[in-house]
Amino acid sequence: MTSPQPGMIRIVAGESNNPKRKRAVEVLVALGLVLLIAAGAVVASTLSRDSSAQAAAPAPTPAAELKLGYFGNVTHAPALVGVKQGFIAKSLGETKLSTQVFNAGPAAIEALNAGAIDATYIGPNPAINSFVKSKGESVSIIAGAAAGGAQLVVKPEIAAAADLKGKTLSTPQLGGTQDVALRAWLSAQGYKTNTDGSGDVAINPTENAQTLKLFQDGKLDGAWLPEPWASRLVLQAGAKVLVDEKDLWDGSLTGKPGEFPTTILIVSKKFAADHPDTVTALLKGHAESVAWLNDTPAAEKAAVLNTALKESGGAELPADVIERSLKNIVFTVDPLAGAYKKLLQDGVDAGTTKQADISGIFDLTALNSVTAETGGSKVSAAGLGND
Repeated sequence: MTSPQPGMIRIVAGESNNPKRKRAVEVLVALGLVLLIAAGAVVASTLSRDSSAQAAAPAPTPAAELKLGYFGNVTHAPALVGVKQGFIAKSLGETKLSTQVFNAGPAAIEALNAGAIDATYIGPNPAINSFVKSKGESVSIIAGAAAGGAQLVVKPEIAAAADLKGKTLSTPQLGGTQDVALRAWLSAQGYKTNTDGSGDVAINPTENAQTLKLFQDGKLDGAWLPEPWASRLVLQAGAKVLVDEKDLWDGSLTGKPGEFPTTILIVSKKFAADHPDTVTALLKGHAESVAWLNDTPAAEKAAVLNTALKESGGAELPADVIERSLKNIVFTVDPLAGAYKKLLQDGVDAGTTKQADISGIFDLTALNSVTAETGGSKVSAAGLGND
């Protein structure tokens, strides 16, 4: 093979016959390799940073403080006893316990949504209403506290539902659990009621202590109330029971005839996400309080509750009032989840809430972990959340 003659360019397969172009291609290839290497380094660095960030992300820690709400009612005895006997504070350990007492559910919900409290004992309907309004973002029901203990008590001359037309009744607060229960029952009797107080039967939401005085003064014909207020109107003001709400629950929804949710324990979803260990600690104290109420002799239980009621801003109850009240209540950590679709519908019919899907309203996982430690039965969310 002869060498190329001067002035001639040797052509080899795969090479350009233009030296400048050849050099340009080589430069571009080299530049591409540099860019690929640089890009790989960036990706590797990013992945490394992400991994480091994930590794460095702090685990949820107990809250410095738990702000807990409850009412000065016997139906909130698990809260009263849990605070008075120190069960909740002991379970919280280094987390400070602060408390606030409310008269009715809607006010407690406002405080929770505003961040003034982190968790509260409350009736089911305000909890449902908050869940619906927030599209499931506000609260989780984490346990039951009390079942039963609500009655419609009226003047002695009122003998039947037919005698209520044109009468004036009261409930603790518009949209509260007893308010919804009364409106639903009146609707079933053929009466129309409106949230502004008008209708076939007038309903005036009134603070409980004021209800007692108004009834004693003859300015109210009756009221649908939780304990101990139903008992106080019967024993101290001469009222009689027209409807005991336990008679309206046959057990078909919950498996427990005569039981219906009166008081539950709820928590802010944000607080629960930030401090799951604190929520579990709260539930341990709550479960201990419920167990104490179910195991303690009546006289000791009444004495502790009376002291707790007085310390929460109320007054001690006569022995007959607290005895009658306690006979009407079942203390339980089961929120009776099977009742909630009916409670929602009652609120819709009463005009105090909107129709909605309440799937996800329960988170009973922490409760069931607590009850499992003591050999308790698993509590069901009835398909409306985690259990």
